[in-house]
Amino acid sequence: MMSPLVSQALLVVTVFAAGCLLFLGLAPLFANKVDLRHRLAGTTAPAVAPRMSLRVDQGPSFWVRLIRGVEKRGVSLADSKPGVYSEKLVQAGFVQPHAPRLYMLVRTALTLVLPVIGATVLLLTSEPTPMKLYMFVGGLAVTGLYLPGFFIGSRASSRAKAVLNGFPDTLDLMLVCVEAGLGIDACFTRVGQEVRRSHPLLADQFAVVALELRAGRSREDALKGLVRRTGVPEIGSFVTLIIQSDKLGSSIAQALKCYAIEMREARKMRAEEKAHRLPVLISIPLVAFMLPTMLAVLILPGAILVKRDLLPSFAASGK
Repeated sequence: MMSPLVSQALLVVTVFAAGCLLFLGLAPLFANKVDLRHRLAGTTAPAVAPRMSLRVDQGPSFWVRLIRGVEKRGVSLADSKPGVYSEKLVQAGFVQPHAPRLYMLVRTALTLVLPVIGATVLLLTSEPTPMKLYMFVGGLAVTGLYLPGFFIGSRASSRAKAVLNGFPDTLDLMLVCVEAGLGIDACFTRVGQEVRRSHPLLADQFAVVALELRAGRSREDALKGLVRRTGVPEIGSFVTLIIQSDKLGSSIAQALKCYAIEMREARKMRAEEKAHRLPVLISIPLVAFMLPTMLAVLILPGAILVKRDLLPSFAASGK
């Protein structure tokens, strides 16, 4: 039995969590008032491209001050795997210079804080055995150790999937721009503006490439940075195609046309693969939920008749 104090504390925490979830669910409705008005009026809100900048660290934010304060106290937040975490963080959208150190801080804090909170709650609500307490605390420590990596990997995968889904359309627009006479550098700016509403992630990446080219960075380095930020193999092949065509002096328009055809075919094959997987995926709920129901509907009437009519007659004949 929990004490009244613990019950009240759990009730307060539950109400607070429910209020936070309700606020997060209703916030988008109030944030999109302008778009909603335009939709009701039958018009489209003008798409305003956000101002992009190559400066990813505008000043000492709260997190930067926190990291500096922790490091001043002798705690090292250096990346344990140089280049691995930073590359995955960039692909997940965290391009700030302090992102790897913040990741190590969050990972360390979760590994230490989650077991303490879990052990406190467990001791207040029950009287666990030492083995149960040890397993519970160890499981929370492992969860805190691997949870940030799982979140970063999931975010990077979802961003890569969104970029890959929008890349064939973007490539077609780039081909049109090149055939219309635009240079490949100007194509990134123009195509990024055109796909701002439909593919915002890819538009942001193209805007960064355009800014780097304007800042004087070489085309090869800017395109390699695009590959590093997205982590999509198809974009890596596209960048290799552009660099090789530029070095060899071949027609970029013809190379883009061939690659656009391949990308459309690859997207068609991915769609067909998902369509072919549907029968297998649908069979799982069918077998798990519908098949027992169908068997019950078909067998139960006969079973009832057997129990009601045949079994008493067999029992009577046996006597």
